[in-house]
Amino acid sequence: MAHNYTLEILAGIAIVAFCALFLYTSETMSGAEFAGSDNVGSGLIAELSATPLENFQPLIPQWEPPSGEIESCLFALQSAIGGILIGGVFGFWYGQARRNTAE
Repeated sequence: MAHNYTLEILAGIAIVAFCALFLYTSETMSGAEFAGSDNVGSGLIAELSATPLENFQPLIPQWEPPSGEIESCLFALQSAIGGILIGGVFGFWYGQARRNTAE
């Protein structure tokens, strides 16, 4: 029985390309300061609405965790839940494919 590894090869190429792109951009932007998308988005909204950034209030106030450790824990929990969901979807697809080939 011959195996077709096209999807695995494409995934490997995509991972290598992503790593190369990340290393290239991190090397060329060595003097740049990293700002999150929240800061950039708030600045653009304030610029477009001609409202100073200090006076800008979001519609839904953001909760700030009491410490950095709790923030890291919540981020790790969010990542774990996302990984479980994605793994479940791929596992379901894999099981469906195996069931279809067994018939």
